[in-house]
Amino acid sequence: MNYKTKLKLQRWKAGPFIVYSILAVTGVMFLLQEILGGSTNQWVLVQLGAKVNELIVLGDWYRLITPMFLHIGLMHLVFNALIIYFLGIQLESIFGHWRFFALYFLSGIVGNATSFAFNTSISAGASTAIFGLFGSTLVLVKLYPGHPQIKAMAKNFSLLIILNLVFGLFSPNIDMAGHVGGLVGGYIATFALSTPRAWKINRKQQLTYAFLFVSLVVLLIVIGYSRYGNIMNLFS
Repeated sequence: MNYKTKLKLQRWKAGPFIVYSILAVTGVMFLLQEILGGSTNQWVLVQLGAKVNELIVLGDWYRLITPMFLHIGLMHLVFNALIIYFLGIQLESIFGHWRFFALYFLSGIVGNATSFAFNTSISAGASTAIFGLFGSTLVLVKLYPGHPQIKAMAKNFSLLIILNLVFGLFSPNIDMAGHVGGLVGGYIATFALSTPRAWKINRKQQLTYAFLFVSLVVLLIVIGYSRYGNIMNLFS
């Protein structure tokens, strides 16, 4: 491997390659949606892994993950992609690549599990994971007290969280359960994924939050399964 190639690899590793990878996968999935019949086509959404409660009950547990890579309409994609890019770059530099990936991934799972438990509609979108990123900014203020840049970032995104939640209350097409679930999941996951030596949290607290996170996911799945499993038994 020559010097130029090594230099390019070092730059790639130092950059926000997780953010770029998430955006790339999301973009490819949107193109696939359009090719198969359109991103607003319900059949396409279901086939590619949108959250459908009845199918999750039947065993499609991957639908707690795949919805965060699907979008309904171009504006939905563009809005979420911009937030992932601008917020994600900042957070990936703070958390590191793999902690950031885990935060995004785990937040999306909790958001989709919450939607499974409390929302009957088919849903898709990265908003569950994005709200988890929002939630992490609230935690960073506690983990980095007195840091002016993090304080400013948390303040800005706190306002965005409030505006999104208020807007969601008046829009029947928005999955409020998924948004709130992602926010809570991201908040808890940030504590669980934090580095005890570097941040103001000890190992015992970290494990407590990890246990709380797992317990929350299990509880949400049980609630969803009990609700929709009983409904489907009526028709079996």
